[in-house]
Amino acid sequence: MISLKDVSLAYAGRTGPVLALEGTTINVGRGEFAAVVGPSGCGKSTLMKLVTGLVKPTTGLVAVDGAPVTGPVKMAGMAFQNANLLPWRTVTDNILLPLEIVEPYRGKFRSNRAEYVAKVEDLLATVGLKGFGDRFPWELSGGMQQRASLCRSLIHEPALLMLDEPFAALDAFTREELWCVLRDVWQRLKFTVVLVTHDLREAVFLADTVHVMSARPGRIIETRDVSFSRPRDLEVCYDKAFTDIVHDLRNQIAQVRKG
Repeated sequence: MISLKDVSLAYAGRTGPVLALEGTTINVGRGEFAAVVGPSGCGKSTLMKLVTGLVKPTTGLVAVDGAPVTGPVKMAGMAFQNANLLPWRTVTDNILLPLEIVEPYRGKFRSNRAEYVAKVEDLLATVGLKGFGDRFPWELSGGMQQRASLCRSLIHEPALLMLDEPFAALDAFTREELWCVLRDVWQRLKFTVVLVTHDLREAVFLADTVHVMSARPGRIIETRDVSFSRPRDLEVCYDKAFTDIVHDLRNQIAQVRKG
């Protein structure tokens, strides 16, 4: 589904170009759940922007679904650390927003609105927000807002879901609860996921594959397969094999931070 081959990206800085990524190569299979981890400032979010077509590489090739990325990737849904729900719209209307913007849904939004609202209600029930569609964002907790944000990223049935630290601002219990929500939605719909996170437990619990990035300029220095059987229960987080992987990843990132 995703292929980056020897990709480098330099931003314009005040004193000259700033190299964010250098010689980055990564492959993510269709239906795979991949996580990307690494030290702060290593280019994880830049990687997301390249895959979704929000920025272009300086050198190298970025391809999604077998085609070179030359602009915004319409098949991708995205969710971020901040839910970014519009405060003047209800939960349902916030979730419907992509369908008002993205073709082919935009052209038939009015005529198909009842069908789309039914899809919203189904997603809300899936993430534990049944009955909250007519609420406004300010009436929801942070965790509930993130659930709604996840629904918004999935409403147009994307083949690819890009997640940039979506649970980082939440407390530990809510974060783990939403891991399970995401796990269940992914296993039900089988889209491809790329999760950028600083939480190594989150990466190992959710992902099939964890990609470790170096310090800036970022590149992939290791790809670790996570072989725990699915569906995974939170209890796996206390297994020695699980904690061993987390400790190995933490040690590796600590090393690259030292340079």
